Formats: sequence, structure tokens, C-alpha cells
Amino acid sequence: MKIEDGRKTLATRADLKRMGITVSNTTLLRLEARGRFPRRLRIGGTTVAWFMSEIQDWLTERAEERARTHYADY
Repeated sequence: MKIEDGRKTLATRADLKRMGITVSNTTLLRLEARGRFPRRLRIGGTTVAWFMSEIQDWLTERAEERARTHYADY
């Protein structure tokens, strides 16, 4: 997602939680290391964020994966 002047919007850990991404920080680090989640940006000190556009793309990919994956017969 881009702001009108072309700057990219950042998502904080709290933003991820609001979007329903409630996995632990350790799990996020593992997913990032495996290339299964967008890499974080270090803002300063221990503060990190992600590009909102990359998070939204990741969520879209998960939705597409869900649509084509058959998990179980009920």
C-alpha cells in the first residue's frame, strides 16, 4: 500500500496483530528466515516494522493457497 506521495506505509507488530497475524515473534523470525514471511525492517533499537504492501501480498498468497489446498474430508 502506498501513500499518495509515493512513500511506503509500515506495519508494526501491533498492526500485524490487528490483521490477525498473532504468531509469536520467534515464529515470525523462523518464517522470515525460511522466506515464508516478509522480512522486517529495523527502525531503531529493538523497534521493527514491515512494509504494509508486502504483508498484504503475503495475506493474498495465503488466501490463494487456501483456495487451492484441500486439507481434509468431512
